Amino acid sequence: MKLDAITLEILNQKLTALTEEMCHILQRTGRTLYVKETADFCCAVADLQGRFFAYPKGIGVSGFVGLNALTAIQAVGEVAPGDVILTNDPWRSRGLATHLPDLQVLAPWFVDGELVAWGWAFLHASDVGGRVPSSISPTNSDIYQEGLQIPPVKLVRAGELNRDVMNILTANSRTPEAIAGDIQAMLAALNAGRDRLNRIVAQHGVTDVVQAQQDLQAYSAIRARQVLRRIPDGVYQFEDYLDDAAGSGLPVRLAITATFNDGKVHLDFTGSDAQVAAAINIPSHGDPHAWLTLRILALVCTLDKGVPLNAGLLAPVTLFAPAGSLVNPHYPAAVGVRHAAAVRVNDLLNGLLGQPLPDVMPAASGGTIIPLVIAEVARNGREQNVQVIEPLVGGGGARWRHDGIDGRDNSISNLANNPVEMVEAETHIEIRQYALRPGSAGAGQWRGGMGQQIRVRILQDDSTLLARGMERMLFQPWGVQGGQPGQSTTLTLNPDVAGGQPLGKIDLLSVNAGDEVLLQTPGGGGWGDPFKRDALAVQNDVDNHLLSHADAAQHYGVVFTDHGIDAAATAALRSQPRAASSSFGAARENWQTLFDGDLLTRLNQLLYPLSPAERQRHRSAVFAAALAQLPADFPRSTSPAIATARQAFAAALRALESELSASMTSIPGDGHAPVK
Repeated sequence: MKLDAITLEILNQKLTALTEEMCHILQRTGRTLYVKETADFCCAVADLQGRFFAYPKGIGVSGFVGLNALTAIQAVGEVAPGDVILTNDPWRSRGLATHLPDLQVLAPWFVDGELVAWGWAFLHASDVGGRVPSSISPTNSDIYQEGLQIPPVKLVRAGELNRDVMNILTANSRTPEAIAGDIQAMLAALNAGRDRLNRIVAQHGVTDVVQAQQDLQAYSAIRARQVLRRIPDGVYQFEDYLDDAAGSGLPVRLAITATFNDGKVHLDFTGSDAQVAAAINIPSHGDPHAWLTLRILALVCTLDKGVPLNAGLLAPVTLFAPAGSLVNPHYPAAVGVRHAAAVRVNDLLNGLLGQPLPDVMPAASGGTIIPLVIAEVARNGREQNVQVIEPLVGGGGARWRHDGIDGRDNSISNLANNPVEMVEAETHIEIRQYALRPGSAGAGQWRGGMGQQIRVRILQDDSTLLARGMERMLFQPWGVQGGQPGQSTTLTLNPDVAGGQPLGKIDLLSVNAGDEVLLQTPGGGGWGDPFKRDALAVQNDVDNHLLSHADAAQHYGVVFTDHGIDAAATAALRSQPRAASSSFGAARENWQTLFDGDLLTRLNQLLYPLSPAERQRHRSAVFAAALAQLPADFPRSTSPAIATARQAFAAALRALESELSASMTSIPGDGHAPVK
């Protein structure tokens, strides 16, 4: 029998408090900056089907509420009180883990011999082995390069730690003491959650607590659907791009079609690029996975701030992600930098939802999350010091009547920044500057948020910097309603030496004492015509050294003298005719002028079923036929030959269709139909 509304709300508050208590214990007892400061962790309580019915609101990674633990639970068979399951395997856990450094633990919670719920905790470990320090490299081509794969196993049996499992894990980590300490912190959180649940059950009874698990999810599903009914029924489409697959040179397309019907939504990622031989694939398994649906979750929780946070929020969402695509890759795809693609999926949904909700949805945020990592030489012959310096993000996208938030990304990131003092205490670096990046915001009637910039000085020889997830170096964060794009990401080595050495995306950057690195992130996109911006708001940015006089005149039509705004000159400048400018930026416009979206979808449908080697060979050949006609720095610049290049691309695609069709028909019983 369903619980009455008052009892349900009381249990919701108590269960939410339980998860937040677990999170605080985990953070206070964790060993690494990932946990103590960055807060890359979370805790929750799952029902017997592996769905989270209690989730923290004020601490931890909020976006994982839609994950499902059932596959990991079923993999170990029977469980007993005191057992704890450990896994980090994105494939054998069916996306509970989404890259190997995310260690997941699950504990069955029994009351009087009856299994009532599952406690869950995860954290991002400092290193789980693999090719590079911290285990994550954008250039990894398969998951075997990314570290130790742990299928769901019992880390604890009846309260006794399985030393064999711990020994294997620590033997494969460059930071064995840190990873062991972080695991102990998760176990402490699980124990505290179990004790708290026993107290709740003692007060309310097992029957009510078990009933609340389903009632809370059903209630959230109803409220989520009420929010989604604000979107007019219909079909909406959008596309966006990653700069490339870890420096491969070819941009990576993400495309979506969403169908809304009476508060339900179906997301179809057909047309998104095929999986790549780089670490940006998202192991969604074709489910409505957290990394593919987070913007829907954020929309519901923004428009209904009191809705209980649990898996029911995603009940109105169904999804199709083609097998073999970037958003549903085949094993053993590399997935370590899956957050780079997840950020772009967020932009994808943001742009799509902005069509029916232009006064609600913002322009694109900075669109990149860059954990800047320092790996220092081993201090004792074995253990290295591997720490995140900062999880850098861009600025927020502007929205109707509101500027974007400076230095914060309003997409998938809710990680905290690390205090400079803590970073300098635990590493051999000096942070020379950690600030907003002036002039980086996309101009608009409401401007985007300013990006960040950090300047790091290395104090120890033979160190290594890693900056995974670097994006928006080519395709800028887009504006809307006439707003302008934000500035691109830049990375510079030794900026004071002859203007510095510009760097592209890095994997492992070897640095020595005295070297300096300047990393600048994008600003968010602007909303609305910049020449309609309040001149006093422009002056405020100038006074705060976020905007130069020259940029104020160029982007906003506001003219300054030594005494402030020149009203007459401003009015005259704003009345002059202006050349049309793109809200997406020149590179994106040039790319889309050359490559028709329908043709790209046809190409990807051909590539999905192929082997990795075949996929890469055919894709490169088809694009090369078009790009050979254009300047080497295309799409940053273009030429009149772009029309010829379009024809060459279409011809190469037709040739590939014919080739693959012939090869399929020559295989008896293959069952594949040629693309029409």
